[in-house]
Amino acid sequence: MLSVAVAALHERDPDRLWPLFAETLPGVCGGEALIYKLDEWNESSGTVGLPPGGAAFELLDEESMGLLRTGYPFAQHYATEHERAPVTARQVAGTRWPSSPTARLIGELMDVNHVLAIPLPGSSTPVTGCLIYRSGRDFDDDHIRLGRQMQPLLAAVEQQRRLLQRWQRTVVWADTAGAPDGPAQDCDLTPRETTVLLLLTDALTATAMGRRLGISSRTVHKHVENIYRKLGTRDRISTVLRAQQLGLVPTPASPRPLRRGQGPEAGTSSGTAAFLP
Repeated sequence: MLSVAVAALHERDPDRLWPLFAETLPGVCGGEALIYKLDEWNESSGTVGLPPGGAAFELLDEESMGLLRTGYPFAQHYATEHERAPVTARQVAGTRWPSSPTARLIGELMDVNHVLAIPLPGSSTPVTGCLIYRSGRDFDDDHIRLGRQMQPLLAAVEQQRRLLQRWQRTVVWADTAGAPDGPAQDCDLTPRETTVLLLLTDALTATAMGRRLGISSRTVHKHVENIYRKLGTRDRISTVLRAQQLGLVPTPASPRPLRRGQGPEAGTSSGTAAFLP
C-alpha cells in the first residue's frame, strides 16, 4: 500500500489516482473488489468509479443503476450518524441485507455478498468514499480496523485529486490566455509541489496546508523550499507572482475556468446524503 501511495504522489493525472487504489485497497482490507464514489449523485445521475475489469456495470440498465445509487443501506446510516467510521452492510441492515435487492444485484454482478463502507473522514453531504466487496464470510473486526487506518490516506489522495483538477483548469486557462513563459510543466514541479503551490496562493499557513494534505508542516516547508528553488524565488509573494507569470496559477483578475457543463457552484456539495449500496 505504501508503494501505491508513493506512486499516487507522483501521478499528475487526477483521474488515475483512485484507480490506483482500486486495484490495491481491496486486498489490504480483505476484499475482492472496490467501487468509489466522489461526487454528488442520486437515483438518476452520478459517477460510479468502477473496479478494473468492471465491464458488467456498463451493461446495467437504468433501473439497476438507480438501485445502486439509492445507497442502501449506507445512505440512511451516514445521514443520521455523524461519525464516519467504516461499517459493513450487515452491521447496518442486519438480517435485511442478504434479502435486499441491492445484495441480489451485486451477487449477480460480482459474485459477492458482503460490503464494507469506508467513507472519507470529514465528508458531510453527500457522503463520499468507497465500498469494498467480498464473498464468503463477512468482514471481521481486523478488516474494519484496517479500513479505519486507511481513511486518512484516502482523504489525502482525494485532496490531491481535487487540487490537481484545479491545476489542470489553470493550465487550460494559461493556454487560452497565452501565458508569456510557456506551459506549467516546463517548471519541473512534481504533482505534490504543484498542489502545495496552489495552497500557497490561498495564503494558508504551513500548518493549515499540512492538515489539508495530510502531511506534517515540516514536509510542507520542504516542498516550499523546492518550489522556491525551481521558480528562482525567495519568499511567498515573489513565488505567487512568478507562478502567475508562468501560468501556474491564475491572476486575481482572471477567474478560474469551469469545466464544460459546470455552473458557478461546481464542486460544492449539497442535497441529501448518498452512498453506494
